[in-house]
Amino acid sequence: MYKISNFKRKKLGIFPTPFKKLQNLSSKFNVNLFIKRDDLSGVGVGGNKIRKLEFLLADAIDKGCDTVITIGGAQSNHAMLTAASCRKLHLEPILVLKKRGVTDTKGNLLLNNILDAKIYFIDTDSTSEVYDEAIKLSEELMKKGKKPYVIPMGGSNILGTLGYINCAFELFKQADEIGVNIDHIVCASGSGGTQGGIIAGVKLLDKKTKVTGVMVSPEKDFEKKISNLVNGALKLLESDICINEKEVVLKDYVGLGYAIPSEIGTQAIKLLAKNEGIILDPVYTGKAFGGLIDLIERGYIRENENVVFIHTGGIPGLFAIH
Repeated sequence: MYKISNFKRKKLGIFPTPFKKLQNLSSKFNVNLFIKRDDLSGVGVGGNKIRKLEFLLADAIDKGCDTVITIGGAQSNHAMLTAASCRKLHLEPILVLKKRGVTDTKGNLLLNNILDAKIYFIDTDSTSEVYDEAIKLSEELMKKGKKPYVIPMGGSNILGTLGYINCAFELFKQADEIGVNIDHIVCASGSGGTQGGIIAGVKLLDKKTKVTGVMVSPEKDFEKKISNLVNGALKLLESDICINEKEVVLKDYVGLGYAIPSEIGTQAIKLLAKNEGIILDPVYTGKAFGGLIDLIERGYIRENENVVFIHTGGIPGLFAIH
């Protein structure tokens, strides 16, 4: 089996990210609640996408590309972090974004302007239509002699998934060092690569840890998409492990829709801030942490279990959407 170190990687982030126990909330809910601070990954204002971009942008450079095109919503954290990472690596960032939600110059769009990223807004709700526009733009640039590299929504493809296999390895090493056996990992699941990578990492380490993704946007056949990412990444590593889509556990806390704040998410943001001094966002981590607390209260996560919440970042959304 290949090691992840066999794959080209551009070191962008500051890893390992902190792993700590949330003492006050652990006492409040009678569970051992830990947090993995991937919001402190060290590029832009931090976030989970940096782990994926380390592999994706290394691939772009290896292919001789000079321009990177990616897609997302108007306030996409992934798009902003792609732009920031591209600037660090002397690549030209182009962002193709849905003209939906908050399109004013605030939040991530303010940061994109500071990073001098070129932005194209597409008037559609369809991710596939935005991706088609990115491919069309890529073809136009190639005719002009440029060498573009297209990254999908959230950096969630098989190669990008390696970033969160790495995260899983890092997390279990940190837990082992303090003698903690992780029963449960919970994260926001938006484009699937983060949860997929963690599942693959758990499988490769032969752990019994349960991985639950909290859905923050409505998706069809999302279990299948994530299982394909898991199996694709495992195959890339030449592992003979394979999962069934029924092994992908998702909980729906979307609320009224993607990027629309929910009551459970808003309360979770306040809860973590008031008890631990840690800030979440209304699009991803607020809903995911709200889902986690609800799952504790419903008994899905049992008393005295060791549960880890992955803080995937997204703080700029707080200043645009809430």
